[in-house]
Amino acid sequence: MRVFVTGGTGHAGSYIIPELIAAGHEVTGLARSDTAAAALSALGVTVRRGDLEDLDGLKEAAADSDGVIHVAHRQDLLPSGGIDAVAAAELPIMLAYGEALAGTGKPLVAAGSIGSPGNLGRPATEEDPALPGGDEHTGTLRVRNIVETTVIGLAEQGVRSSIVRIANIAHSATDQAGFLMQLIALAKEKGVVGYPGDGANLWNAVHARDLASVFRLALEKGPAGSYWHAVGDGAIPLRELAEAIGSRLNLPAVSIPADVLMVPGYFGFLANIVTQSYPASNLITRQTLGWEPTQPGLLAGLDNGHYFPAI
Repeated sequence: MRVFVTGGTGHAGSYIIPELIAAGHEVTGLARSDTAAAALSALGVTVRRGDLEDLDGLKEAAADSDGVIHVAHRQDLLPSGGIDAVAAAELPIMLAYGEALAGTGKPLVAAGSIGSPGNLGRPATEEDPALPGGDEHTGTLRVRNIVETTVIGLAEQGVRSSIVRIANIAHSATDQAGFLMQLIALAKEKGVVGYPGDGANLWNAVHARDLASVFRLALEKGPAGSYWHAVGDGAIPLRELAEAIGSRLNLPAVSIPADVLMVPGYFGFLANIVTQSYPASNLITRQTLGWEPTQPGLLAGLDNGHYFPAI
């Protein structure tokens, strides 16, 4: 297939592109800078210069392809407008893809969040829809759920659209800014590895290479209107992760009292994220796409030499 990819130089994209090429696909990648263009060229990608604000260019690129994988975001909007602005900018992009691909049956695979079904009191499955947003959720990850539901809705217009819900932590030897890096940086700054309350809340994780294979399989054979769970470890107590980080930094793992002052005092802008529980199943993804994670799990992946380089 001729595949148009956005976000190809990001953490996930830099694994998705080699995965596609190894499977025999031809990839065109969007590049907004000379640096990005050079990085894509080095991966064997045909470079298309442009940016996410050029909707006509995105429609043209989608129409010229056999399928689209979209993992880019307007991160430049975060400092001024937060996640609300990022979601607002992403919605017209998805609608533009919909116009270009309507009635073709071609695939559109976009990145989503494993937290979009909310806290269900049980592991989330691929059959759980994204929660609706609304003004009361301004400033939270939930405002982006409209993007996910819009992509899923394109199935009714003849697009083989799907969402890959990405685990809380995507880890690899090239991770530069994910939650795991942030938790490690906090521990180094504070001198202890904190976890909220009893730390029994559950997080999930996936290796970036396994994540890439979910995107490829969804592109190749995922039915229209589907959610997929790129989750390797589906339920890791946050306390276990804190203790694992502490053992490698030789720092104590300590409980941060779960109140409105102490948790933000330690975790800062991560406070409303680390207190949530995100158990998730990958059963439908494995059964339908034939996907099986093959890379080390999160706790084993801490020893890949990247997160805690030898001093």
